[in-house]
Amino acid sequence: MRIEHLKLENFRNMQSIALFPCKTVNIVYGNNAQGKTNLLEAVWLLSGAKSFRGARDADQIRFGENQALIESEFYQAGRVQTAKLQISGQKSAWLNEIKQDSVTALAGIFTAVVFSPSHLGLVKDGPAGRRKFLDTSICQITPRYIRMIGQYQRILVQRNTLLKDIAYAPSLMDTLDVWDEKLAALGGAILRLRMEYTRRLNTEAAKIYKGISMDREQLSLCYRPLGLRLEEGQSKEEIFSLLLEQTVKNRPEDLRNGVTSVGPHRDDLEILINGRSVRSFGSQGQQRSAVLSLKLAESRCIGEILKEHPVILLDDVMSELDQSRREYLLNHLTGSQIFITCCDKGYFSQLAEGRVFSMEKGCLTEE
Repeated sequence: MRIEHLKLENFRNMQSIALFPCKTVNIVYGNNAQGKTNLLEAVWLLSGAKSFRGARDADQIRFGENQALIESEFYQAGRVQTAKLQISGQKSAWLNEIKQDSVTALAGIFTAVVFSPSHLGLVKDGPAGRRKFLDTSICQITPRYIRMIGQYQRILVQRNTLLKDIAYAPSLMDTLDVWDEKLAALGGAILRLRMEYTRRLNTEAAKIYKGISMDREQLSLCYRPLGLRLEEGQSKEEIFSLLLEQTVKNRPEDLRNGVTSVGPHRDDLEILINGRSVRSFGSQGQQRSAVLSLKLAESRCIGEILKEHPVILLDDVMSELDQSRREYLLNHLTGSQIFITCCDKGYFSQLAEGRVFSMEKGCLTEE
C-alpha cells in the first residue's frame, strides 16, 4: 500500500496541493499552524474513518469555500486505484470513479495508521479511548466489524432504556431476557475479536518497543474484560455463555443503576512496561514510546492480515524522542510508506532514504 499521487483542493488552509511522495519516508517540516497536520488528516480520511482530530466536516473546508476535495492514486492489491472524497454538506466517496454508498466503503481498501500527540490519551486517559483504538484497528481488518459495533451500541441503549422503564412498569421485566441474549451474542463476538487482535498486537508491540528502547525495557498488553474471567482460545459460544450468565447475575445492580454493567463497552486494554502499568508508573518518554509502539504494531498487524502494509502517519512524533529513537523511526520501519511531520529540520539529519518537503501557509514545497 502506497500513495502515488495526492491532490487536495480547499482542504483546511490548503487551496491547492499536488504531492508525489516516495515509497519510503516522507518528511514534512515547518513551523506550527502551517498545515502539516492538515495534510496527514487528509490522507487519514481516505481510510473511510472520521478525523483523528475529532473535527466536524465543516471545519475541513477552507474558509470562504463551499467544498473540499481529496483525491488520490494509490497502489493496492497489485494495481493502481483511485479514491476521491468530496466534503460539502456531507462526505461523498468514490472508489475507482464509482460513487460509494458511504465513505466507510473505503475501509479495508485504503488502510492507514496515524499517531498524533492527542493519541497519548491512550495511556493517560480512561478505558474508552483504548477501546476505540482497538475497534478502529479491527474495522480496517474486518469491515463488517463496523456494523457489529453499531448494532451492539443500539442494543445497549435499548437495554439501558428498558432497565429504567422497569421501575415504572414492572411487567416489562419479562422482555429483559430477549435483550440480554441479543447483547451477549453480539458482545461475545466483539470480545473474541478484540482478544484475538490484542494477542497479535502484543507480539508486534513488544518487538517494536524493544527496538525503540534499545532492548532496555519490555512492553506487554493485556485485554481486561470487566467482571469476566476468560481464558485464551475460548470459542465464541463459550464466551457468549459466560457473558450471558454474568449479565443475568448483574441484573439487580443494573436495575438499581439503570445501566448495563458488563460487556465490551466496559472493558479495558492494559499497557505494561516491565510488568507495571504505564498509566500509573510510566514516565512521559515511556508513555510516548508505548503509544508509538502500539501504533506501529497496529500497522504490522494490518499488513500481516491484509497482505498490504498500511500507510503510516506520524504527526509531531520526533520532539520528545532522543537521537537513537529518532534514528530508529527514520531508518528501521521497512515495508511501509511513512509520512512524518516535525518543526525542527535537524530531526531528520539521519534520514538515509526518502524525500523532504517544507510546509508554509498551506503551501507544500519539495526540497
